[in-house]
Amino acid sequence: METCYIRVAEDENEEPMEIPSEEDGTVLLSSVAAQFPGACGLRYRNPVSQCMRGVRLVEGVLHAPEADWGNLVYVVNYPKDNKRKMDEMDAASAVKIKRGIQKTSDLIVLGLPWKTSEQDLKEYFSTFGEVIMVQVKRDAKTGNSKGFGFVRFTDYETQIKVMSQRHMIDGRWCDCKLPNSKYFMEQAGLDEPMRSRKVFVGRCTEDMTADDLRQFFMQYGEVTDVFIPKPFRAFAFVTFADDQVAQSLCGEDLIIKGTSVHISNAEPKHNNIHHLFSHFPGRSASLAAMFERSQYQYPSSHV
Repeated sequence: METCYIRVAEDENEEPMEIPSEEDGTVLLSSVAAQFPGACGLRYRNPVSQCMRGVRLVEGVLHAPEADWGNLVYVVNYPKDNKRKMDEMDAASAVKIKRGIQKTSDLIVLGLPWKTSEQDLKEYFSTFGEVIMVQVKRDAKTGNSKGFGFVRFTDYETQIKVMSQRHMIDGRWCDCKLPNSKYFMEQAGLDEPMRSRKVFVGRCTEDMTADDLRQFFMQYGEVTDVFIPKPFRAFAFVTFADDQVAQSLCGEDLIIKGTSVHISNAEPKHNNIHHLFSHFPGRSASLAAMFERSQYQYPSSHV
């Protein structure tokens, strides 16, 4: 029998690929796996019953269902574990693509001379690219500069370039950073933006542990905390070191251990929890952390 080609696809609705048969009309599983890594068999929809039927596989050789492969489209079978891993990889890739479309962020400008005005900032940073916004932070009572400000650019490439170097502004060296670094926020006298770095993970299952979630979300960025309420309530909170990572995941449906979970913003009831416990000597940090976790609300669509 001369070589013929059978039509194979990962899904019935996808465009098929032609796979060559052997001289005796059979198809080697290795030929299918060469184009569809991880494949362990084939199936097809019976034209009469409209049910899916498996193709007979003997020692790595696939046999035509009725002595002839016909013009049917054969769908690839994968082991369940492999299929789950592939689904997780596809979901992760989709989020990485989303993150690849970078948006600009406000940059904090540290070390500004007291005399520097917003016009001065705009004129300086306009030499790098189009500026959307500039702001010099001032004392509410005196109107004097606090020595830092913010700037935002139109293009992400410009933002990266500005962050990669120091800047001489009005005779003084200044730094431009993303305002999510604890060190730089402390230097500016600002609270660290914890809210924007924490996400709500809905539709969790009881077999998901904190370690499972930590290992999964580490592929997107550094994870600083994972919290699963007890007793189990089908959701969890994950905190990242970078607020941009957290924001890029919001609105995504990701697959963890074969289950689709939904990621959304975690919004606290109080914006300055640590301040509420500042009068508890020696225990303010631990009390605030406990209270902070308990105060995060979950969206109504978490299940």
